[in-house]
Amino acid sequence: MTTTRMSRYDRRMLRLMNDGRGQAWYATAARRRLAVAAHITLTVAISGLMTHFFLAKGEPLWPVAAMAVLLLPWMVATGVVNGATKGLLELREHVLDERQSAERSRVLARAHRMTTLLLAATAAALLITGGVDGNAPKAYAAPLLIAVLVVHWVMPLWVAGLRAQDEPADDETLEAAALGR
Repeated sequence: MTTTRMSRYDRRMLRLMNDGRGQAWYATAARRRLAVAAHITLTVAISGLMTHFFLAKGEPLWPVAAMAVLLLPWMVATGVVNGATKGLLELREHVLDERQSAERSRVLARAHRMTTLLLAATAAALLITGGVDGNAPKAYAAPLLIAVLVVHWVMPLWVAGLRAQDEPADDETLEAAALGR
């Protein structure tokens, strides 16, 4: 950590992001991948429901109710991934140590590259579809671009969750394993 003085908010967030009570949810790489996969699935489902709501004729309210129901597990999955990364993307820069700051930069760079490719692919798909059809698919342009914006927003969290490493084992655990206990 730097010598910058931490505010009460910084101390609270640091304590929250390093709270070990939820560690069982993300203790292994498989569980972290499952949490990221669940978060991706829920994000896609909510985005799909939002798209349906805006494109459907008559604007039925069931997509809004379904989105409201899916938001709670989405928030839980977000918390699990944030816990797995120890708040890498949620904590302010001056609270992170040099290793965490470097990891945050790597995560943001990789996520930026991935979303840039996704945005280019989306734009190309819209242009190709418009060229083949002879008419730009205007109805789908806004929902697709909003979906890419959402992915751009959460991609760093997904990348950080997939890159998170296992916690180092305690010295006592290593000694017990070495002694064959």
